[in-house]
Amino acid sequence: MADTAAPANGFALAETIDRFRRSSEFVVIPVLALIASGLLFSIFLLLVGKSPVEFFSLVWRGGFGTAFSWQNTLVRASPLILTALCVAIPARLGMTVIGGEGALVLGGFAAAAIAIPMTSWASPFVVMPVMFLAAAIAGAFWIGAVGWLRHYRGINETISSLLLFYIAVSILNFFVEGALRDPSDPNKPSTAPIGAENMIGPIPGTSVHWGLAAGIVACILVWILMNRTTFGFAARVTGGNVRAAQGQGLPVGRLVVISCALAGACAGLAGYFEVAAIHGKANASLIAGYGFTGILVSFLARHNPLAIVPVAILLGGIAASGGLVQRRMDLPDATVLVLQGLMFVVLLVSETMYGRLAIFKPKGA
Repeated sequence: MADTAAPANGFALAETIDRFRRSSEFVVIPVLALIASGLLFSIFLLLVGKSPVEFFSLVWRGGFGTAFSWQNTLVRASPLILTALCVAIPARLGMTVIGGEGALVLGGFAAAAIAIPMTSWASPFVVMPVMFLAAAIAGAFWIGAVGWLRHYRGINETISSLLLFYIAVSILNFFVEGALRDPSDPNKPSTAPIGAENMIGPIPGTSVHWGLAAGIVACILVWILMNRTTFGFAARVTGGNVRAAQGQGLPVGRLVVISCALAGACAGLAGYFEVAAIHGKANASLIAGYGFTGILVSFLARHNPLAIVPVAILLGGIAASGGLVQRRMDLPDATVLVLQGLMFVVLLVSETMYGRLAIFKPKGA
């Protein structure tokens, strides 16, 4: 009996090691991509006569060095979490949706537009949930349309979602510069304020708004949906092979549209929190690039909802340090965007390494 158990235990151990070896590349390769992008950016800094050591020390100090820095980082991470989900959810079905910024803009605008006529008569306990729902529905409709165009009309979702972003911006500008413009704000075209009573306060003891908590909860719920439900299983099957999914009788069209709608709802909620917790009105400040940075967050996290949270915090910290870098090193505030761009390019290149490095392959493969 003991002789039989020993080989069985040895086989189980070897299988566990092989499984760990295969899964570790999803951590090691993104980390190597970050290191490589940091080295490339260091070369860029040396070429312009700046110190890479000073730059990265300022990034650490500006993003994570103090309690104030941490709170600023977490505020910036909040919309990144939700817009990254807008990329990660459709990615499970093999789709690349990059227009989450449009859903954020439209969600924020919808939240402000529906609140304005209600502020004079409705309680905040009515206005705030209505704003929340309006933002989610607007975002769901916008990205849901991308899924519909992909499945029923064969239109590439990357192109359609990007074009819809520009349409969303045009809709925002049309109303904030026209029918909904607040004449008391001549400097920047905006809607009327939603009122301080309809604003979301910070998490007690911090200056971080509740959008961070909502984003974390959303990541957990999406992970459960995609990994512990029949819907998630069907989505993964569809992402692996659409024809096989159709052959098994799975409702591929419905899966695509619902997944895109859920993704858009997340991005729309990012717009809601930007209006209800930060700006108090809808204007061009909603177009802050969170939706595009969310693409990088999702790819770095390998579209894993739970990994999105720490990656969003990392990218939020880099963005939060831009002002400090500008003041101390006499560099443009957009310098951190160059770093983010390099990270994205290197990350895309690193995609070709998955499954090819011998160190991550099971023995005998």
